[in-house]
Amino acid sequence: MASYAFKAVDLAGLPARGEVEADSKQAVADQLRERGLVVLDIADQAKSLEINLEFLQRVKPRDLTVMTRQLATMVSSGMTILRALYVLEAQTESKLLAAALLGVRKDVEAGLALSDALERHPKAFSPLYVAMVRSGETGGMLEDALQRIAHQLERDDSLRRQVRAAMIYPGVIISFAGLILIALVAFIVPVFEKVFKDFGGKLPAITQFTVGVSHAFTGYWYLIIAGVILAAVGFHRWRKSGWGRPQWDALRLRIPFKIGDIVQKVSLARWSRTLSALMGAGVPILQALEITGQTGGNKVIERAMAEVTTSVKAGGTLAAPLKESPVFPSMVVHMISVGEETGALDHMLTKVADFYEDEVNAAVKALTSILEPVMIVVVGGIVGFIVISMYLPMFKVYDEIK
Repeated sequence: MASYAFKAVDLAGLPARGEVEADSKQAVADQLRERGLVVLDIADQAKSLEINLEFLQRVKPRDLTVMTRQLATMVSSGMTILRALYVLEAQTESKLLAAALLGVRKDVEAGLALSDALERHPKAFSPLYVAMVRSGETGGMLEDALQRIAHQLERDDSLRRQVRAAMIYPGVIISFAGLILIALVAFIVPVFEKVFKDFGGKLPAITQFTVGVSHAFTGYWYLIIAGVILAAVGFHRWRKSGWGRPQWDALRLRIPFKIGDIVQKVSLARWSRTLSALMGAGVPILQALEITGQTGGNKVIERAMAEVTTSVKAGGTLAAPLKESPVFPSMVVHMISVGEETGALDHMLTKVADFYEDEVNAAVKALTSILEPVMIVVVGGIVGFIVISMYLPMFKVYDEIK
């Protein structure tokens, strides 16, 4: 579809301008007539020549969170949606988000509902975002819906930053240790190798292995780099593929050293918070379950949501299918069952989300304390192996001299 700019007037004679996307100018004219507008002019909208890189076309969660809180504040203070969009468009620092807000503002000016305008920019506004806005528009509670969205995004962003912050220290230590090991193998081992040639004789097996690794790093470094890049690209494609994503999500839940437990608790916290926000905003239960599965971030949860949707369509409960899923602990199932019985499911889901967010905080701290000694043992073992392999021939020569 192409983008067209139009000029029109309504039945009261007031001018209207905007942009719409359609297959042809005739389709644009038909849309405008359905809105009760008299078309004055329709022109092709010029497209700027720019390079769009797919991996860059993402709005940062932090920018979206701040924008949503500002929008909720302005709407609650009595400002119109259109004026609030003008303000946000001018002050946001994210170019991608500013471009999305520009498109939303033009669509709203053209007569579209805010939710429909947001839906045209899926890279900036998720199905969860659009569904909650649409629910607020339908129920006449847009202000409350925006407040809920802002709260949801803030909690998600807080949980995400918490996990990332905990991974910074182990990541830095592993990277630094890796550089040291590469330096030992690439620069120190060749020095010892020259000394070993003067000794003569056959080197011990572990020394031959270390020298072989050194030769690989110094002589075939370009193949190693190419192999690492190919492995990273292959892993990324496998993780994003339709058949690889379920395997990766299931594997993440079984990673040792409490990492799998953290992945499970993060997924449960996000799932509970999302479903609670959707139900609290008045989104229909079937649509809420579908959106929750899509935004859960884990295919195991998405499959569980498909089974729950089937159960609800057949007149069943949410709790019954969740008992069969290994990712949902019995406590969650019982709390959801009680919430369904008492009619306070959204409140109960919020309690579940609060509990697991606290659990994630405690689990991340425990993980950091576990990883420190593990990294010390692993790095120390590798360094010790290299040192022993280098000094073993010297010990052998010393024994022969004696």
